[in-house]
Amino acid sequence: MTPDRLARMSVAELRIHFLGQDRPLTAECEAALAADARAGARAVYDAILKRRRENRAEGQRLRHLLEWESRLWAAGVTRIAGVDEAGVAPLAGPVVSAAVILPRDFRPRGIDDSKQLDAAERERLAAEVKAAAVCWAVGMASVEEIDTINIYRASLLSMRRAVQGLPVVPEHLLIDARKLPELKIPQDGIIHGDALSLTIAAASILAKTTRDALMADLDRVHPGYGFARHKGYPTAEHFRALESLGACPIHRRSFAPVRQALGLEPVQEELFAPPKDAAGEG
Repeated sequence: MTPDRLARMSVAELRIHFLGQDRPLTAECEAALAADARAGARAVYDAILKRRRENRAEGQRLRHLLEWESRLWAAGVTRIAGVDEAGVAPLAGPVVSAAVILPRDFRPRGIDDSKQLDAAERERLAAEVKAAAVCWAVGMASVEEIDTINIYRASLLSMRRAVQGLPVVPEHLLIDARKLPELKIPQDGIIHGDALSLTIAAASILAKTTRDALMADLDRVHPGYGFARHKGYPTAEHFRALESLGACPIHRRSFAPVRQALGLEPVQEELFAPPKDAAGEG
């Protein structure tokens, strides 16, 4: 592309060439485009500058998300597994965790804590993560296990199962706000880790999309509760369904709203609390 050729292009052609096809812009062509008197050409140039700023900002954001990983890479650690869970707060369904080991050069645009993404973005990124990952695995703890050992311990159990399901043994674990002492693998529990580590963010997306799909399946098995919409979380719709239909087999009997719907006495609060020595696990 030469400046003369650029000057002969229509605005529509400029838009397709530089925005639609994302073709590179040489310094000479950029100067010619910036000097182009046509309003449409100027709009194309402004759009190129805007995209450039956004790309720089995204690059900086991704570098920030890789601070924990970068320190480990500098120490020679390469097989880093991110671990996160989904489904601690719902009144129904299992708790689901994911573990993932990513290649060092993986930089998926827009990756973030799954809670900050809409469903379409989560699905897109989940597909990218699965396609690019060195390996990934999902672990679950059932409703029966949640009611037996409490939700805190069940979430740890699901995380442990996810890590143990990896076909490649990780050298280090990065875990969202937890540690897994039963696994003899070096690890860091990072408060808000799904917003601070790209690897944990990837695990959070896999855990969330897996659980959402499972709850959509369970909605067909237990119709009327709206599980496909609220995924078992304590929403107004869910409370109304509990009141009118009562609890179904996938409701957590140890959770107060479910017990109330069944006319059962509340469970002692300490049964939901993490062990006292877990306070420093962040």
